[in-house]
Amino acid sequence: MSKMIEVVGKRIRNYRIQLGLSQEKLAELSGCHPTYIGQIERGEKNATLQSIEKMAAALGVPLSRLFEKLDETEDMSDNIPLACYELILTKSRSEQAQLYRLLLELDKYKNS
Repeated sequence: MSKMIEVVGKRIRNYRIQLGLSQEKLAELSGCHPTYIGQIERGEKNATLQSIEKMAAALGVPLSRLFEKLDETEDMSDNIPLACYELILTKSRSEQAQLYRLLLELDKYKNS
């Protein structure tokens, strides 16, 4: 499967985990089968836009957020800001805030 399919699947998994949902609960909320959700999260299935839309709605995430910066994901090894973005997406909201504060402190220290 393409890198794009893998990235969207990882993002769905990250948002699901952030909300503390099991694949079964996401399946129930979205009307998709739990096996299908697992396959999408692992990048094994090419999901329909309709099913991704249902999952995004169940997760309370704008559909556009699942597709942000996808055109830049082909070679993340050279794109450190994008790699950071993908890493931060895997963290909870409070962890994201802590990472942001840490980056601000590092930036202040660098500039002093």
